[in-house]
Amino acid sequence: MLYYLFEYLDKILNVSGAGVFQYITFRSALAFLLSLLLSTVFGKRIINFLRNQQVGETVRELGLAGQNEKAGTPTMGGLIIIFATLVPVMLFAKLHNIYIVLLIVTTLWMGTIGFIDDYIKIFKKDKKGLKGIFKVFGQVGLGLIVGTVLYFSPNVTVRTDTGKNDIFKATTENVITQSPVEEKSTATTIPFFKNNEFDYAELLAWTGEGYEKWAWLIFIPVVIFIITAVSNGANLTDGIDGLAAGTSAISVLALGIFTFLSGNIIFSNYLNIMYIPNSGEMTVFIAAFVGSLIGFLWYNSYPASVFMGDTGSLTIGGIIAVLAIAVRKELLIPLLCGIFLVENLSVVLQVTYFKYTKKRFGEGKRVFLMAPLHHHYQKRGYHESKIVTRFWIVAIMLAILSIVTLKLR
Repeated sequence: MLYYLFEYLDKILNVSGAGVFQYITFRSALAFLLSLLLSTVFGKRIINFLRNQQVGETVRELGLAGQNEKAGTPTMGGLIIIFATLVPVMLFAKLHNIYIVLLIVTTLWMGTIGFIDDYIKIFKKDKKGLKGIFKVFGQVGLGLIVGTVLYFSPNVTVRTDTGKNDIFKATTENVITQSPVEEKSTATTIPFFKNNEFDYAELLAWTGEGYEKWAWLIFIPVVIFIITAVSNGANLTDGIDGLAAGTSAISVLALGIFTFLSGNIIFSNYLNIMYIPNSGEMTVFIAAFVGSLIGFLWYNSYPASVFMGDTGSLTIGGIIAVLAIAVRKELLIPLLCGIFLVENLSVVLQVTYFKYTKKRFGEGKRVFLMAPLHHHYQKRGYHESKIVTRFWIVAIMLAILSIVTLKLR
């Protein structure tokens, strides 16, 4: 909202200095600071409210050290993340930008699903929460919305050939050319390869001429799968104090770099990457989101004063998935979100191997002492703060390697 106010002051009233709001970097910095302030200052009030409403975590008997002490700790702390993200976005972002609209919808959509799940667990005293099938329906529904908008909206275009000889007009970070050639495309980026654009439509080339118009049959299911997988991965990672929030902040920060570069035609031209018009505006959202995650860590670090619950974890996963898809870096998710992937795989391997050995030998055996993976290390006697710190270090390494793919091909 403030963006439009300052745009009016700059262009209509010619107020000196008002034009600074045209810069993505300036608005992103303000969004980060305000988000950090909101999550740390008002976070305490939200926690006290949750405690007064007796919104406490019910701890399962897992035989883990320190687990029983967590009983009664307020959950639904994801409300802090959602609140501290959306307020700065509403103030500093261009609300008519299609990518900002999608991210706001994603935040509210996944936040609602997570809230319902937490509500059932806490107030209905059902430890299973929202039935898995309904969670999947919610994730698929969001995937349909995001995939349909990204595919059919005329405001979502890309430019794979940024052109070496174009004349640039550098007025703000949203740099444009005098004669841009933008097009609808389902192209994405393949990391570690030169000429690394791959178009999902090419998977239908065998159908003959005109196959491009059926690309949505591939693109939308891919979007649904990614959103479902990443949101579930974030949900599984949220098991010990500070793990999900910290690793997510690192991954989102890396995505912010990709977003800013892809939305700037000069940088995308220099790096020879896909230019995505108007996508740079997502940097403002990312800054607010990272600020809210770091502020949430103020209360979620060991020993946690609040848990994010599914309200936070599902929201985090959904946002990361949509950001990666929008900036055409979804094939980097296994690397960038490697922690989520490993946590997911540990559960799949554990369940699959247990069922296989039980059917084959009559007694189920386990690959890990416990799944997800972070509980395996807890069972081995590692303190959870040590596990979290080491997972953060791995997440930083994966984020750096992901960023290096800009030049490592």
